[in-house]
Amino acid sequence: MIPTLNFGRTGHESTRIIFGAAALSDVTQDEADQTFELIRQHGITHIDTAASYGGAEDRLGPFIAEHRDEYFLASKTGDRTRDEAYASIQRSLERMRTDHLDLIQLHNLVDEDERQTALGKGGALEACIQARDEGLVKYIGITGHGTTVAAQHYKSLQVFDFDSILCPYNFPMSRNQTYIEDWTRLYEYCQEKNVAFQTIKAITRAPWQDDSDRFAATWYEPLRDQSAIDTAVSWVLGKPGIFLNTVGDIHILPKVLDAAERFTTRPDDAAMGELERAWGMEPLFV
Repeated sequence: MIPTLNFGRTGHESTRIIFGAAALSDVTQDEADQTFELIRQHGITHIDTAASYGGAEDRLGPFIAEHRDEYFLASKTGDRTRDEAYASIQRSLERMRTDHLDLIQLHNLVDEDERQTALGKGGALEACIQARDEGLVKYIGITGHGTTVAAQHYKSLQVFDFDSILCPYNFPMSRNQTYIEDWTRLYEYCQEKNVAFQTIKAITRAPWQDDSDRFAATWYEPLRDQSAIDTAVSWVLGKPGIFLNTVGDIHILPKVLDAAERFTTRPDDAAMGELERAWGMEPLFV
């Protein structure tokens, strides 16, 4: 059974594995429906998508319309101004055939100029607050990529009391001393303030090489060996109080869910170093 955890201060008991609907960006409805059956079999209670994930919200629509009360539903807007972000939230609701989101997130809020715009007067944050006041969303979060995201999220949390954050976390990135120091400060702050802490890119092997066999729909090369995925997933889940958002490929997804089902303890650094060497793992963000 996949472990569960209160999603920050929301009171929702989410599975520590969150279904990342980026995997539905470019699939048929039949493939999406098979994926929904898979996450139901594994007891997933939390779905995370975004307005920019191709056809994902449209693929989710029929399923959400039928099973809305069974899932914590999160989406994201990449718009930075109030009017554009509010329109984005409205479109997400229409696509997913629901009257509310449990969580709306400011997507990839890392660039400093964009951060200032989104959090400032007339910015996207005002749209999220308006949507919350109108009952269209319940909670507000932020997400991001890159090596500066943890530091930027910490700064954003000093401006607004976000309910959740999302950023990369895997073993190769933990070797970046500056990043892991920023990440640890953010993690400790979120634990203290009961801010839900989501992580991404758990099973990243490396950036795609030009001559690679692009066997997955992800924009990076993921691990695909079950044992390797087991180890990488266990390392992330072994950190208390955080969530792991799944891989952006429906064919790799079952291996991540299976790994979470078998999670018991966190591998030590020696085991992770062996994994890193065996599979040539490299940081995705440098």
